[in-house]
Amino acid sequence: MARVYNFSAGPSMLPEPVLKKAAEEMLDYNGSGQSVMEMSHRSKVYEGIINAADAGLRELMHIPANYKVLFLQGGASSQFAMVPLNLFNKSRKADYVVTGQWSKKALAEAKRYGVCRKVASSEDKIFTYIPKLEKGMFDPEADYVHITTNNTIYGTRYTTLPDVGNVPLVADMSSNILSQEYDITRFALVYAGAQKNVGPAGLTLVIIRDDLIGHAMDITPTMFNYKTHADENSMFNTPPCYAIYVAKLVFDWLREMGGIPAMEKVNREKTAMFYDYLDNSKMFRGTVVPEDRSLMNIPFVTGKEELDAKFVKEATAAGFVNLKGHRSVGGMRASIYNAMPVAGVKALIEFMKKFELANR
Repeated sequence: MARVYNFSAGPSMLPEPVLKKAAEEMLDYNGSGQSVMEMSHRSKVYEGIINAADAGLRELMHIPANYKVLFLQGGASSQFAMVPLNLFNKSRKADYVVTGQWSKKALAEAKRYGVCRKVASSEDKIFTYIPKLEKGMFDPEADYVHITTNNTIYGTRYTTLPDVGNVPLVADMSSNILSQEYDITRFALVYAGAQKNVGPAGLTLVIIRDDLIGHAMDITPTMFNYKTHADENSMFNTPPCYAIYVAKLVFDWLREMGGIPAMEKVNREKTAMFYDYLDNSKMFRGTVVPEDRSLMNIPFVTGKEELDAKFVKEATAAGFVNLKGHRSVGGMRASIYNAMPVAGVKALIEFMKKFELANR
């Protein structure tokens, strides 16, 4: 059957050139006579793969030499504990900005290890905006400040990073890493689950400044200590080998596309046409304040649950899959990560126009 347009929030679609390359190399990677799935992670062949993945990400994100790139397991949710366990080394205090379900969970987990303060939250309006933040709101004695740069469920993003002074800024970048340019030196630590813009589920990226490594709390499990993985170049134990390999292919694809600046331009083109349609539709409307709209996740509704359900059913039959909104908010959500082509967004808009005419 023909490939569908997959608007899933994650695991999400992968670029077709990446899938084709992986398929070509499935039985024999680079003349090794074996699949990446079955080769030893201690082999010279695999060492070349993980080193190329590290170099590719560094090039794309302009990561300085004083930052380590770690390829870990456990999903972004494991980082909710790893961050405080490793960074609570002075005051054991941290500031969190709560802009959705994941930052809310991150805060709850971190409270198990120290004093964590909710500096601001947008929960009062169902996380449909990003709170206005000022430098004076943050505790200068905090060990770190935590934000979630893009909120997958609610479709918001930070258009401006907060000024936190000299306090290390930590960011969960799971749903918008590689989608727009960031100055990585603004962050002390970035983490991201791979299953949206990087590769298959099972891999978690961590980019951490060197000076934050090696100060973990005494209770930190060996596998939750960043130093464990930094000292062994992410190979203390068997890493998610195939997911790292596919991530390398994604990095190669992005570089061939022109890097993150070129990708951001395409992403802005896709979202501009989608938001323009929503803003002018008499049936569909977006749920996020315009100034905080995501480039990756676009929630929208008709205002009638029955009509929402009908739309999702008919869209799925037409080859536009995984448009149902998160169970906590309902409605619909189009996740248009890097791999979603412009043609996919245009086709969805045309389908929505036809649906609107047929259901007036």
